[in-house]
Amino acid sequence: MTETTTPIVDENRLIAERRAKLHELRTHGNAYPNDFHPDAFAGQLQDDYADKEQWSAEAIDGIARRVRVAGRMLAKRIMGKAAFTQIQDQSGRIQLFLQQSTLGESYEAFKGFDVGDILGAEGQVMRTKTGELSIKVDRLRLLTKSLRPLPDKWHGLENVEQRYRQRYVDLIVNEDSRRVFALRSRAVRAIRDFMEGRGFVEVETPMMHPIPGGATARPFVTHHNALDLQMYLRVAPELYLKRLVVGGLDRVFEINRNFRNEGVSTRHNPEFTMLESYQAYATFNEVMDMTEAMIRCAAQAGAGTTSLNWEGRAIDLGPAFARTRMDDAVLAVNPEIRREQLRDREAMVAHCARLGIHVKKDYGWGKILLEIFEKTVEQNLVQPTFITAHPTEVSPLARANDQDPGITDRFELFIGGKELANGFSELNDPEDQAARFLAQVEAKDSGDDEAMHFDADYIRALEYGLPPTGGLGVGIDRLVMLIADVPSIRDVLLFPYMRPEVER
Repeated sequence: MTETTTPIVDENRLIAERRAKLHELRTHGNAYPNDFHPDAFAGQLQDDYADKEQWSAEAIDGIARRVRVAGRMLAKRIMGKAAFTQIQDQSGRIQLFLQQSTLGESYEAFKGFDVGDILGAEGQVMRTKTGELSIKVDRLRLLTKSLRPLPDKWHGLENVEQRYRQRYVDLIVNEDSRRVFALRSRAVRAIRDFMEGRGFVEVETPMMHPIPGGATARPFVTHHNALDLQMYLRVAPELYLKRLVVGGLDRVFEINRNFRNEGVSTRHNPEFTMLESYQAYATFNEVMDMTEAMIRCAAQAGAGTTSLNWEGRAIDLGPAFARTRMDDAVLAVNPEIRREQLRDREAMVAHCARLGIHVKKDYGWGKILLEIFEKTVEQNLVQPTFITAHPTEVSPLARANDQDPGITDRFELFIGGKELANGFSELNDPEDQAARFLAQVEAKDSGDDEAMHFDADYIRALEYGLPPTGGLGVGIDRLVMLIADVPSIRDVLLFPYMRPEVER
């Protein structure tokens, strides 16, 4: 028997033993009862008694508080006529103190319980002689029999792929995973409160679109059988949210999923969570101010601080975020480019050749500038930095700058060398928008799979009149990666995309 097969054989033996115990339970009635209702949580009890240090086996502060708790058994220690076990619920862990003299037959049954089983216990809050907060149990129930053994407590779930595939096990044994997802919940709740506090209304827009739009990305295609209609999972909610601003909802936001049929990496998942917001009578400058305040709010709520570390780099969200034009950022790290060459396509193509950047025939100077920026600048933007003045060529939904139509009133926020947010003053000229849609259609016809379609209904909405509006998109998953200091987007998604398991 090889070392690689031994664990599988051992696990199968343990599962068989647990199934036998379950069969025995079934002979005595319902093996999965549903009539136990806890009235306390482990973490809350720990908080309630954190400053109470009396070592009393009878009561704390002379008050005999009885509680009912439930959770998964993580440890078990039997010492003759007494035993200790530790259970874990969503909020944390707490120790149970069991005595044969108190529990009788239930104590004997407990000896056959397995780590991983889910228990219900009732008793009195106390501290042991070593000072550990515990519950002196006088009623004990087995609520759910665990048929599969948990990973070894010293090594946990070490295989990263297995952690993602079996998140339910990862959450049981990995405290850091629970920390990350609790942090995510706090951060998202703080963002919602922040937006609502500024008068924004949360809305929901369609997940299936007859025309993909709102971003330059390849969509997932699906089919509506009853209507015999090809549809697309949304790549962004932008065009629907701006329709609402046309309709008079001056401040709207949505936190929801987007779907893009693109590659998978440490920063990309086919489905991901975005915040998108639109504010009438605001410019991209006001939206930048709001974004900066929101990021700080989310970090404070999630991590309790604005001084963070991400992938070994200290990041301070406290000071005002830097703001730099894209062309200035490119010139700063590419001294061989002269400012007058930035819009000289031939000169920029030559520079791309030196950098090893492939330039397609349909790239204008704006797209080339963006390629150079992504190659030479982006990864160095560690401290929070807004990059502004994106070329119009690569910003089909942004408002052109009044003084320089070649660029737009747009920004992207970079932290830790990664893009976290994108915003701009919205294009509200229906004729200009129609012309840009047509240019996107031409690009699509030339082979650009990520170019936008022509959305005639959106143009019609603009013809009714979209107020001057500032828009924002924030990648929630990447923001949580920053706040939680984790390296992969899979670490902040409960169920990240994985290739199907191969049966063996």
